[in-house]
Amino acid sequence: MSSHEVWLFQCDKLGLVPYTTLIEWRKGVFSYKALCRFLVNIQPLIGTWVHQNPELGNVVYVMPGFLSVVGCRIIPQKIGPLGLEDGPILWTPVFEILCNHVGSTSFFLHGRERGVDYVYPGLLKSVDRDCNVLLLKVEHRHQRDEGKLADLKNFAHETDNEVSSSQRIVGQKWTEKPFIHLCSGDRQKLLGFVTSQVRDIVPDAANVLLFPRPRIDAVDSEQDFIVLHERRLLLLQMYERGNMNHDLKSNEGSPLNPTELGCTSEYPASRAGDATLHEFLQSGDWVGLSLQAETKELYSFNLWPYMYESLSALYKFPIRTPEACDEYAGLWGGTIGLSLSAAKPGKALFLIFISYQESEGQQQMIANKILEGNSRASRPNGSAMFVVNIDEPSMNIFPWDTDKQSNPISVKQSFKGEGISGGYGFRYPSSKPGSLFVLENGMLVFRWKESRNVLTLQRLDLADLLKKGERVPSLPPISNFAYLTREYRNVYSGFSDY
Repeated sequence: MSSHEVWLFQCDKLGLVPYTTLIEWRKGVFSYKALCRFLVNIQPLIGTWVHQNPELGNVVYVMPGFLSVVGCRIIPQKIGPLGLEDGPILWTPVFEILCNHVGSTSFFLHGRERGVDYVYPGLLKSVDRDCNVLLLKVEHRHQRDEGKLADLKNFAHETDNEVSSSQRIVGQKWTEKPFIHLCSGDRQKLLGFVTSQVRDIVPDAANVLLFPRPRIDAVDSEQDFIVLHERRLLLLQMYERGNMNHDLKSNEGSPLNPTELGCTSEYPASRAGDATLHEFLQSGDWVGLSLQAETKELYSFNLWPYMYESLSALYKFPIRTPEACDEYAGLWGGTIGLSLSAAKPGKALFLIFISYQESEGQQQMIANKILEGNSRASRPNGSAMFVVNIDEPSMNIFPWDTDKQSNPISVKQSFKGEGISGGYGFRYPSSKPGSLFVLENGMLVFRWKESRNVLTLQRLDLADLLKKGERVPSLPPISNFAYLTREYRNVYSGFSDY
């Protein structure tokens, strides 16, 4: 077997894209070895990322693009007249990471300001194999070149033994890098300043496809590949010739100094162990955007992680290949109300992430709400819509024998559990008894015993839905990455106004 074939085999073994796609991607890199280098690097990023705010849901699905990975936000929405599988799902780009000709990465944040689409180049600094937190940061550079990172030991300040609450995430300190030392207000102002300096308007030729559309016609597919190759080369040229770093001492643009970017009274810079903005500015002259995927030990409740809401960060749900003992794990979508397609037009789309955990010796299935398509949140983001004990069958009978088309409904199995209900206001819901029914067609139906309401779900392939979806404009760059303000409405609804 030749070296060429060995590296192609290794690329295919990763299972990120089909074999035929690897052949097409090879046209844009020096070798399959270079392509494999890129795929191994970005593999841990693939999957579902979330944030607590806004409460309607903040879901970013990272998927292969074209010699790239793309972070796509799913917009809270109603299900259209064509249903979920055939109708376009609304989404917007958050970031993408391109593969250059040698297999290295080029990171772009996406955003929209005053009606114009921009990209904001930066560095993909590192990706932990088991990463569960994705951080957007400002970091120093050695020089105005391709943005190689400075040795942070040269300017990082040692922290005191006392670590402030603004520096701490459960299990590990977030104090290794100067940017994390800064108070929340200064972090946001630095991010805003840097994005204003490094941004580039997206040319029309690069503002089209981000990944190939599902095609049957070979001619159309070939045309998509031509457009995607041209778009990638244009973005890589912008990345290589662009100034992705900014001189902190430059007089151009907005001034940046400790006085004009001082901490608010809620986040005093003088707190023990904190780095002041002045200290950060004295650490070097050049800064740029960085994306870093880290592994942190996080506390959780019903498998929803406690998030440090003032950090520009996304949090990952673990990807598990469903096995016999947890065959329903993963992403599901559907609506409130019985619909054997789980996607009744006009109903609010719910995205549910199902996971398993052991509690008091019992195996539980937990269904976390990660997005709802109502105009205002009805339940807190991350709420467990239902929790069932998979070792305890339900004695309740499924109340329907046929669907609206008089087709018979067959129940495969059922479980006893509890579903979310009203409690002490929005923030503290309670639960009431119910049953989860698994239908022979693969659908899941949870029915509350008292109210008789139902939540109907079907398993989703988000990558496929996004390829058929409808792109809408993004938020401004920092909010587009992680929306940090507590909101209960759909902040993504006024697309044309951003």
